[in-house]
Amino acid sequence: MTTSTPPKVSWAQADARRIHRQFLDQPTDAPPATVAAAMLGAHAQVLSAAELSLALRTTDSTRVDVRAALWEDGTLVKTYGPRGTVHLLPAADLPMWTGALSAIPTGANPMPADVRMTEEQTDQVLAAIADALTDTELTVDELTDAIVARTGPWAGDRVMEAFQDKWPRWRQITHLAGHRGVLCFGRDRGRKVTYTNPGVRPAEGTGALGDLVARYLHAYGPASPRHFAKWLAAPVGWATGLFASLAGAGRIEEVEFEGAPGWVVAGDTTFPDARPARGVRLLPYFDAFTIASQPRESLFPGDAYSRALAGGQAGNYPVLLIDGTVAGVWHQRRSGQRITVTVELLKSLSSPESSKSPKTPHPLSATRLRALEAQAERVATILEGRAELVVGQVTVGPHA
Repeated sequence: MTTSTPPKVSWAQADARRIHRQFLDQPTDAPPATVAAAMLGAHAQVLSAAELSLALRTTDSTRVDVRAALWEDGTLVKTYGPRGTVHLLPAADLPMWTGALSAIPTGANPMPADVRMTEEQTDQVLAAIADALTDTELTVDELTDAIVARTGPWAGDRVMEAFQDKWPRWRQITHLAGHRGVLCFGRDRGRKVTYTNPGVRPAEGTGALGDLVARYLHAYGPASPRHFAKWLAAPVGWATGLFASLAGAGRIEEVEFEGAPGWVVAGDTTFPDARPARGVRLLPYFDAFTIASQPRESLFPGDAYSRALAGGQAGNYPVLLIDGTVAGVWHQRRSGQRITVTVELLKSLSSPESSKSPKTPHPLSATRLRALEAQAERVATILEGRAELVVGQVTVGPHA
Protein backbone atom coordinates (compact mmCIF):
# COMPACT_ATOMS: atom_id res chain seq x y z
CA MET A 1 0.00 0.00 0.00
CA THR A 2 1.43 3.37 -0.98
CA THR A 3 0.64 6.73 0.49
CA SER A 4 1.35 10.20 -0.80
CA THR A 5 1.93 13.45 1.03
CA PRO A 6 -0.49 16.23 0.03
CA PRO A 7 1.21 19.15 -1.75
CA LYS A 8 2.02 22.11 0.47
CA VAL A 9 0.51 25.44 -0.54
CA SER A 10 1.48 28.77 1.04
CA TRP A 11 -0.76 31.79 1.50
CA ALA A 12 1.25 33.72 -1.11
CA GLN A 13 0.75 30.96 -3.66
CA ALA A 14 -2.98 30.61 -3.02
CA ASP A 15 -3.50 34.37 -3.02
CA ALA A 16 -1.60 34.85 -6.29
CA ARG A 17 -3.61 32.12 -8.01
CA ARG A 18 -6.91 33.49 -6.75
CA ILE A 19 -6.00 36.97 -7.95
CA HIS A 20 -5.07 35.60 -11.36
CA ARG A 21 -8.29 33.66 -11.70
CA GLN A 22 -10.25 36.75 -10.63
CA PHE A 23 -8.65 38.87 -13.40
CA LEU A 24 -7.18 41.13 -10.71
CA ASP A 25 -3.59 40.87 -11.94
CA GLN A 26 -4.41 41.26 -15.61
CA PRO A 27 -7.83 42.63 -16.62
CA THR A 28 -9.63 40.69 -19.32
CA ASP A 29 -11.43 41.69 -22.50
CA ALA A 30 -14.11 39.07 -21.74
CA PRO A 31 -17.74 40.21 -21.33
CA PRO A 32 -19.25 40.91 -17.88
CA ALA A 33 -21.02 37.53 -17.68
CA THR A 34 -17.72 35.68 -18.09
CA VAL A 35 -16.20 37.77 -15.30
CA ALA A 36 -19.21 37.10 -13.05
CA ALA A 37 -18.79 33.36 -13.64
CA ALA A 38 -15.14 33.49 -12.59
CA MET A 39 -16.00 35.43 -9.42
CA LEU A 40 -19.02 33.26 -8.57
CA GLY A 41 -21.27 36.26 -8.80
CA ALA A 42 -21.06 39.96 -7.97
CA HIS A 43 -22.81 41.14 -4.80
CA ALA A 44 -25.50 43.58 -5.97
CA GLN A 45 -27.37 44.83 -2.95
CA VAL A 46 -25.77 48.11 -4.05
CA LEU A 47 -25.92 47.78 -7.83
CA SER A 48 -23.19 50.36 -8.47
CA ALA A 49 -20.78 48.23 -6.41
CA ALA A 50 -21.56 45.19 -8.56
CA GLU A 51 -20.98 47.26 -11.69
CA LEU A 52 -17.56 48.26 -10.35
CA SER A 53 -16.70 44.71 -9.27
CA LEU A 54 -17.26 43.41 -12.77
CA ALA A 55 -15.93 46.30 -14.82
CA LEU A 56 -12.72 46.75 -12.79
CA ARG A 57 -11.71 43.24 -13.85
CA THR A 58 -11.97 44.14 -17.54
CA THR A 59 -9.85 46.25 -19.84
CA ASP A 60 -12.49 48.73 -20.94
CA SER A 61 -16.01 47.82 -19.78
CA THR A 62 -18.08 50.48 -18.01
CA ARG A 63 -21.29 50.41 -16.03
CA VAL A 64 -23.11 50.83 -19.35
CA ASP A 65 -21.77 47.46 -20.51
CA VAL A 66 -22.78 45.76 -17.26
CA ARG A 67 -26.28 47.23 -17.50
CA ALA A 68 -26.54 46.11 -21.12
CA ALA A 69 -25.60 42.56 -20.10
CA LEU A 70 -28.25 42.70 -17.39
CA TRP A 71 -31.18 44.43 -19.07
CA GLU A 72 -30.60 44.11 -22.83
CA ASP A 73 -28.86 40.89 -23.84
CA GLY A 74 -29.82 39.01 -20.67
CA THR A 75 -26.44 37.36 -20.10
CA LEU A 76 -26.56 38.54 -16.48
CA VAL A 77 -29.43 38.06 -14.03
CA LYS A 78 -30.05 40.00 -10.82
CA THR A 79 -31.34 37.54 -8.27
CA TYR A 80 -30.82 36.03 -4.82
CA GLY A 81 -27.50 34.21 -4.63
CA PRO A 82 -25.13 33.04 -1.88
CA ARG A 83 -26.24 33.83 1.68
CA GLY A 84 -29.65 34.85 0.33
CA THR A 85 -28.20 38.19 -0.78
CA VAL A 86 -28.75 39.95 -4.09
CA HIS A 87 -26.16 39.06 -6.74
CA LEU A 88 -25.52 39.43 -10.45
CA LEU A 89 -25.14 35.89 -11.78
CA PRO A 90 -24.50 34.62 -15.32
CA ALA A 91 -27.76 33.54 -16.91
CA ALA A 92 -26.01 30.45 -18.29
CA ASP A 93 -25.14 29.34 -14.73
CA LEU A 94 -28.61 29.88 -13.28
CA PRO A 95 -29.64 26.18 -13.45
CA MET A 96 -26.58 25.26 -11.36
CA TRP A 97 -27.09 28.09 -8.89
CA THR A 98 -30.79 27.45 -8.35
CA GLY A 99 -30.27 23.70 -8.09
CA ALA A 100 -27.45 24.07 -5.56
CA LEU A 101 -29.01 26.82 -3.46
CA SER A 102 -32.31 24.94 -3.27
CA ALA A 103 -30.47 21.89 -1.92
CA ILE A 104 -28.78 23.66 1.03
CA PRO A 105 -30.35 22.87 4.43
CA THR A 106 -32.38 25.83 5.62
CA GLY A 107 -32.44 25.16 9.35
CA ALA A 108 -35.19 26.24 11.73
CA ASN A 109 -37.66 28.88 10.57
CA PRO A 110 -36.68 32.11 12.38
CA MET A 111 -40.12 33.65 11.99
CA PRO A 112 -42.59 33.83 14.92
CA ALA A 113 -45.13 31.01 14.92
CA ASP A 114 -47.99 33.29 13.86
CA VAL A 115 -46.01 34.55 10.87
CA ARG A 116 -44.69 31.27 9.45
CA MET A 117 -46.11 29.49 6.45
CA THR A 118 -46.69 25.76 6.29
CA GLU A 119 -44.93 23.63 3.70
CA GLU A 120 -48.17 23.45 1.73
CA GLN A 121 -48.62 27.22 1.86
CA THR A 122 -45.03 27.71 0.74
CA ASP A 123 -45.59 25.49 -2.28
CA GLN A 124 -48.79 27.38 -3.11
CA VAL A 125 -47.02 30.75 -2.99
CA LEU A 126 -44.09 29.50 -5.08
CA ALA A 127 -46.51 28.24 -7.73
CA ALA A 128 -48.42 31.54 -7.62
CA ILE A 129 -45.20 33.54 -8.04
CA ALA A 130 -44.11 31.42 -10.98
CA ASP A 131 -47.46 31.88 -12.70
CA ALA A 132 -47.89 35.58 -11.94
CA LEU A 133 -44.40 36.58 -13.10
CA THR A 134 -44.27 34.61 -16.34
CA ASP A 135 -43.62 36.98 -19.26
CA THR A 136 -44.17 40.11 -17.17
CA GLU A 137 -42.61 42.37 -14.54
CA LEU A 138 -44.56 43.25 -11.39
CA THR A 139 -43.89 45.54 -8.45
CA VAL A 140 -44.10 44.13 -4.93
CA ASP A 141 -47.63 45.45 -4.49
CA GLU A 142 -48.75 44.08 -7.85
CA LEU A 143 -47.17 40.72 -7.07
CA THR A 144 -48.85 40.64 -3.66
CA ASP A 145 -52.25 41.15 -5.29
CA ALA A 146 -51.50 38.42 -7.83
CA ILE A 147 -50.41 35.95 -5.14
CA VAL A 148 -53.44 36.64 -2.96
CA ALA A 149 -55.73 36.13 -5.96
CA ARG A 150 -54.14 32.71 -6.57
CA THR A 151 -53.84 31.51 -2.97
CA GLY A 152 -55.97 33.41 -0.47
CA PRO A 153 -55.90 36.50 1.76
CA TRP A 154 -53.62 34.77 4.30
CA ALA A 155 -50.65 35.22 1.91
CA GLY A 156 -51.12 38.99 1.96
CA ASP A 157 -51.56 39.40 5.72
CA ARG A 158 -49.20 42.18 6.81
CA VAL A 159 -47.52 40.29 9.66
CA MET A 160 -43.78 40.52 8.90
CA GLU A 161 -41.80 43.10 10.86
CA ALA A 162 -39.68 45.06 8.37
CA PHE A 163 -38.10 48.49 8.62
CA GLN A 164 -40.72 49.93 10.99
CA ASP A 165 -43.41 48.57 8.70
CA LYS A 166 -45.33 45.36 8.13
CA TRP A 167 -44.76 43.23 5.05
CA PRO A 168 -47.15 40.64 3.56
CA ARG A 169 -46.67 37.11 4.87
CA TRP A 170 -45.50 35.72 1.52
CA ARG A 171 -42.40 37.93 1.45
CA GLN A 172 -40.58 35.71 3.93
CA ILE A 173 -39.87 33.34 1.03
CA THR A 174 -38.77 35.92 -1.54
CA HIS A 175 -35.18 34.67 -1.57
CA LEU A 176 -36.44 31.05 -1.63
CA ALA A 177 -38.42 31.88 -4.77
CA GLY A 178 -35.18 33.16 -6.28
CA HIS A 179 -33.37 29.97 -5.29
CA ARG A 180 -36.17 27.87 -6.82
CA GLY A 181 -35.77 29.71 -10.12
CA VAL A 182 -39.24 31.30 -10.27
CA LEU A 183 -38.27 34.88 -9.36
CA CYS A 184 -35.54 37.36 -10.22
CA PHE A 185 -35.36 41.14 -10.46
CA GLY A 186 -36.77 43.04 -13.40
CA ARG A 187 -36.07 46.62 -14.39
CA ASP A 188 -36.82 49.23 -11.77
CA ARG A 189 -40.03 51.12 -12.46
CA GLY A 190 -39.08 54.57 -11.30
CA ARG A 191 -38.14 54.02 -7.65
CA LYS A 192 -40.04 50.76 -7.43
CA VAL A 193 -38.39 47.35 -7.67
CA THR A 194 -39.96 44.84 -10.03
CA TYR A 195 -39.73 41.07 -10.24
CA THR A 196 -40.03 38.64 -13.13
CA ASN A 197 -39.75 34.90 -13.77
CA PRO A 198 -36.38 33.95 -15.29
CA GLY A 199 -37.90 30.78 -16.71
CA VAL A 200 -35.12 28.50 -15.50
CA ARG A 201 -35.33 24.88 -14.43
CA PRO A 202 -33.01 24.17 -11.47
CA ALA A 203 -30.44 21.45 -12.03
CA GLU A 204 -30.59 18.30 -9.90
CA GLY A 205 -29.43 19.22 -6.40
CA THR A 206 -26.61 16.76 -5.75
CA GLY A 207 -24.96 17.35 -9.11
CA ALA A 208 -25.44 21.11 -8.85
CA LEU A 209 -23.81 21.19 -5.40
CA GLY A 210 -20.83 19.24 -6.72
CA ASP A 211 -20.46 21.69 -9.58
CA LEU A 212 -20.72 24.67 -7.23
CA VAL A 213 -18.02 23.27 -4.91
CA ALA A 214 -15.77 22.74 -7.93
CA ARG A 215 -16.35 26.30 -9.13
CA TYR A 216 -15.71 27.65 -5.62
CA LEU A 217 -12.47 25.71 -5.18
CA HIS A 218 -11.27 26.70 -8.63
CA ALA A 219 -11.75 30.37 -7.77
CA TYR A 220 -10.92 30.41 -4.03
CA GLY A 221 -9.13 27.17 -3.20
CA PRO A 222 -7.48 25.76 -1.27
CA ALA A 223 -10.39 26.01 1.13
CA SER A 224 -11.97 24.00 3.91
CA PRO A 225 -15.60 22.95 4.38
CA ARG A 226 -15.81 25.67 7.05
CA HIS A 227 -14.75 28.32 4.53
CA PHE A 228 -17.31 27.05 2.01
CA ALA A 229 -20.04 27.00 4.66
CA LYS A 230 -19.25 30.57 5.73
CA TRP A 231 -19.39 31.77 2.13
CA LEU A 232 -22.84 30.18 1.67
CA ALA A 233 -24.13 30.78 5.23
CA ALA A 234 -24.70 27.03 5.43
CA PRO A 235 -24.19 24.50 8.27
CA VAL A 236 -20.54 23.49 8.72
CA GLY A 237 -21.44 19.86 9.43
CA TRP A 238 -23.40 19.64 6.20
CA ALA A 239 -20.51 21.17 4.23
CA THR A 240 -18.07 18.71 5.82
CA GLY A 241 -20.21 15.81 4.67
CA LEU A 242 -20.51 17.28 1.19
CA PHE A 243 -16.73 17.64 0.86
CA ALA A 244 -16.24 14.08 2.11
CA SER A 245 -18.63 12.72 -0.52
CA LEU A 246 -16.92 14.66 -3.30
CA ALA A 247 -13.51 13.48 -2.12
CA GLY A 248 -14.78 9.90 -2.10
CA ALA A 249 -15.98 10.38 -5.69
CA GLY A 250 -12.54 11.67 -6.70
CA ARG A 251 -13.79 15.15 -7.58
CA ILE A 252 -11.71 17.05 -5.02
CA GLU A 253 -8.41 16.36 -3.29
CA GLU A 254 -6.64 17.47 -0.14
CA VAL A 255 -3.57 19.69 0.06
CA GLU A 256 -1.73 21.19 3.01
CA PHE A 257 -2.59 24.88 3.14
CA GLU A 258 -0.59 26.92 5.62
CA GLY A 259 -0.17 23.87 7.84
CA ALA A 260 -3.84 22.83 7.79
CA PRO A 261 -5.96 20.67 5.46
CA GLY A 262 -7.37 22.42 2.43
CA TRP A 263 -9.17 21.22 -0.67
CA VAL A 264 -8.81 21.85 -4.38
CA VAL A 265 -10.43 20.41 -7.48
CA ALA A 266 -8.86 17.02 -8.23
CA GLY A 267 -5.70 17.56 -10.29
CA ASP A 268 -5.76 21.35 -9.84
CA THR A 269 -2.57 21.45 -7.78
CA THR A 270 -0.42 23.79 -9.87
CA PHE A 271 0.31 27.05 -8.07
CA PRO A 272 2.63 29.97 -8.85
CA ASP A 273 5.97 30.39 -7.13
CA ALA A 274 5.82 31.41 -3.48
CA ARG A 275 5.95 35.15 -3.97
CA PRO A 276 3.29 37.80 -3.33
CA ALA A 277 0.95 38.83 -6.09
CA ARG A 278 2.08 42.19 -7.43
CA GLY A 279 -0.04 45.23 -8.15
CA VAL A 280 -2.38 47.88 -6.80
CA ARG A 281 -6.14 47.40 -7.02
CA LEU A 282 -9.24 49.18 -5.73
CA LEU A 283 -12.17 46.89 -4.90
CA PRO A 284 -15.69 48.15 -4.09
CA TYR A 285 -18.15 47.28 -1.33
CA PHE A 286 -18.78 43.54 -0.91
CA ASP A 287 -16.40 42.48 -3.65
CA ALA A 288 -16.45 38.70 -4.08
CA PHE A 289 -12.67 38.41 -3.62
CA THR A 290 -12.66 39.98 -0.17
CA ILE A 291 -15.72 38.02 0.97
CA ALA A 292 -14.72 34.55 -0.26
CA SER A 293 -10.93 34.54 0.22
CA GLN A 294 -9.79 32.79 3.38
CA PRO A 295 -8.16 32.92 5.86
CA ARG A 296 -9.18 36.49 6.58
CA GLU A 297 -6.22 37.02 8.92
CA SER A 298 -3.89 36.68 5.93
CA LEU A 299 -5.94 38.78 3.52
CA PHE A 300 -6.42 41.55 6.10
CA PRO A 301 -3.02 41.77 7.84
CA GLY A 302 -1.98 44.25 10.50
CA ASP A 303 -4.26 47.24 11.02
CA ALA A 304 -6.40 46.17 8.06
CA TYR A 305 -8.03 43.48 10.19
CA SER A 306 -9.54 45.97 12.61
CA ARG A 307 -10.03 48.90 10.19
CA ALA A 308 -11.36 47.22 7.06
CA LEU A 309 -13.31 44.37 8.67
CA ALA A 310 -16.12 46.30 10.29
CA GLY A 311 -17.46 44.06 13.03
CA GLY A 312 -15.57 41.15 11.52
CA GLN A 313 -17.56 41.23 8.28
CA ALA A 314 -15.75 41.56 4.96
CA GLY A 315 -17.21 43.90 2.37
CA ASN A 316 -18.45 46.75 4.52
CA TYR A 317 -15.58 48.92 3.29
CA PRO A 318 -14.19 49.26 -0.23
CA VAL A 319 -10.56 48.16 0.03
CA LEU A 320 -7.17 48.86 -1.46
CA LEU A 321 -5.14 45.78 -2.38
CA ILE A 322 -1.36 46.12 -2.52
CA ASP A 323 0.50 42.99 -3.59
CA GLY A 324 -2.51 40.82 -2.93
CA THR A 325 -3.49 41.87 0.58
CA VAL A 326 -5.64 44.64 2.02
CA ALA A 327 -3.54 47.73 2.70
CA GLY A 328 -6.18 50.45 2.83
CA VAL A 329 -9.81 51.52 2.60
CA TRP A 330 -11.35 54.01 0.20
CA HIS A 331 -14.47 55.96 -0.61
CA GLN A 332 -15.75 57.72 -3.70
CA ARG A 333 -17.92 60.83 -3.79
CA ARG A 334 -19.48 62.28 -6.91
CA SER A 335 -20.01 65.97 -7.62
CA GLY A 336 -21.24 66.45 -11.16
CA GLN A 337 -18.71 64.76 -13.41
CA ARG A 338 -15.96 64.84 -10.80
CA ILE A 339 -15.48 61.65 -8.76
CA THR A 340 -13.24 62.15 -5.75
CA VAL A 341 -11.57 58.91 -4.69
CA THR A 342 -10.19 59.15 -1.15
CA VAL A 343 -7.79 56.36 -0.16
CA GLU A 344 -6.68 55.78 3.41
CA LEU A 345 -3.46 53.76 3.70
CA LEU A 346 -3.11 51.38 6.63
CA LYS A 347 -0.12 49.84 8.34
CA SER A 348 -0.04 46.38 6.86
CA LEU A 349 2.29 43.43 6.76
CA SER A 350 1.94 43.45 2.98
CA SER A 351 2.76 47.10 2.57
CA PRO A 352 5.90 48.12 4.49
CA GLU A 353 5.88 51.47 2.71
CA SER A 354 2.70 52.40 4.57
CA SER A 355 4.59 52.26 7.87
CA LYS A 356 6.71 55.28 6.97
CA SER A 357 6.40 58.49 8.92
CA PRO A 358 2.86 59.93 8.86
CA LYS A 359 4.48 63.21 7.82
CA THR A 360 5.30 61.68 4.44
CA PRO A 361 2.77 63.20 1.97
CA HIS A 362 2.33 59.95 0.04
CA PRO A 363 3.72 56.92 1.88
CA LEU A 364 3.90 55.02 -1.41
CA SER A 365 6.66 54.64 -3.96
CA ALA A 366 6.28 56.71 -7.10
CA THR A 367 5.44 53.53 -9.03
CA ARG A 368 2.67 52.52 -6.65
CA LEU A 369 1.28 56.03 -6.50
CA ARG A 370 1.03 56.09 -10.29
CA ALA A 371 -0.72 52.70 -10.16
CA LEU A 372 -3.16 54.03 -7.59
CA GLU A 373 -3.84 57.08 -9.74
CA ALA A 374 -4.54 54.76 -12.68
CA GLN A 375 -6.99 52.77 -10.54
CA ALA A 376 -8.80 55.94 -9.50
CA GLU A 377 -9.02 56.93 -13.16
CA ARG A 378 -10.40 53.51 -14.01
CA VAL A 379 -13.09 53.81 -11.32
CA ALA A 380 -14.10 57.21 -12.68
CA THR A 381 -14.16 55.93 -16.26
CA ILE A 382 -16.43 53.04 -15.30
CA LEU A 383 -18.77 55.49 -13.57
CA GLU A 384 -18.55 57.91 -16.51
CA GLY A 385 -16.80 60.69 -14.65
CA ARG A 386 -13.45 62.37 -14.07
CA ALA A 387 -11.18 61.24 -11.24
CA GLU A 388 -9.63 63.20 -8.42
CA LEU A 389 -7.40 61.15 -6.11
CA VAL A 390 -6.93 62.10 -2.47
CA VAL A 391 -4.63 60.10 -0.18
CA GLY A 392 -5.92 60.76 3.31
CA GLN A 393 -8.34 59.64 5.98
CA VAL A 394 -11.65 58.04 5.02
CA THR A 395 -14.25 59.53 7.38
CA VAL A 396 -17.27 57.71 5.97
CA GLY A 397 -18.37 54.76 8.10
CA PRO A 398 -18.89 51.18 6.90
CA HIS A 399 -21.80 50.25 4.65
CA ALA A 400 -24.64 48.83 6.70
